[in-house]
Amino acid sequence: MIARIAFIGQQEFGKAVLDAFLARGDTIAGVFCIPDRPGTRPDALRADAQALGLPVFTFASLRSEEAVQTMRSLEADLGIMAYVLQFAPQEFVNIPRHGTIQFHPSLLPRHRGPSSISWPIALGAKETGLTIFRPTDGLDEGPIVLQKSCPIGPDETLGEVYFHKLFPLGVAALLEAADLVMAGRHVEHPQDESLATYEGWLRDEEAQIRWAAPLDHVYDLVRACNPAPGAWTVLDGVHVRVYDCRKHVVGHFVPGGHKPGDIARVGSDSIFVWSQGGMIEILKLRPEGGGKVSAGEFARQRGLSTIVDGSHKNV
Repeated sequence: MIARIAFIGQQEFGKAVLDAFLARGDTIAGVFCIPDRPGTRPDALRADAQALGLPVFTFASLRSEEAVQTMRSLEADLGIMAYVLQFAPQEFVNIPRHGTIQFHPSLLPRHRGPSSISWPIALGAKETGLTIFRPTDGLDEGPIVLQKSCPIGPDETLGEVYFHKLFPLGVAALLEAADLVMAGRHVEHPQDESLATYEGWLRDEEAQIRWAAPLDHVYDLVRACNPAPGAWTVLDGVHVRVYDCRKHVVGHFVPGGHKPGDIARVGSDSIFVWSQGGMIEILKLRPEGGGKVSAGEFARQRGLSTIVDGSHKNV
């Protein structure tokens, strides 16, 4: 069903959703984007909307009277929120004739908050998904319009889950939900607060690798931080971010003469590090101040050694 859309969003996901609505013939009445910050690249959605000649609005706050009046002036049928980090108050989102719908990359009410793709992976979940919901003044708390689920593979990273699954699934879900709302065929379900969880940003404090944790916990954290922010540790006195890796189950405890965090061995392309229950084979890392390299190359540059029977063996 063709609609007149007020679009709110940012980044590549917002751009992809905007292009999808345009491709099927919807009218974009206006696009609300975050203001560009000095020294950063132009936002992908904003650049796309401007190149298409669409009306673009960049308000520091969507709570401002100017933002509210601008939304009213668009006379939109429906508001679409596609990756929005700005707070959008009820006074703003309720203006379109059929209200506003918002994308969130988790199965709400689980994983409310800004790193909702990362945390299910870090916590070892085997499934995640997305929710299209009605935004309210509570963070990710509005009634659910539509949900889609997808599996998390045992070795999938944050980047793989997002770009291969949630990104395309989310674009299609917003189109589907918009049609349901415009046709009056949607059913809104309140979120079950007894099941609700909230996690903040997965940042450096949470991204530190604690080698004494069980092997699966370490592996899941690395996957959840790849490609950003990158799980980190210290190898040979160097702060490094760990990206691609494999896990190798050995047993319940680190063998005698070793401790979690010790280098088990160094190969031509990788570094094996002990954790509880096995080893993490680091394949790619980035030392502080440098670019990404294979772990084997890093080991050669540093002259790293393997610990054997409590002593160091140079590699």
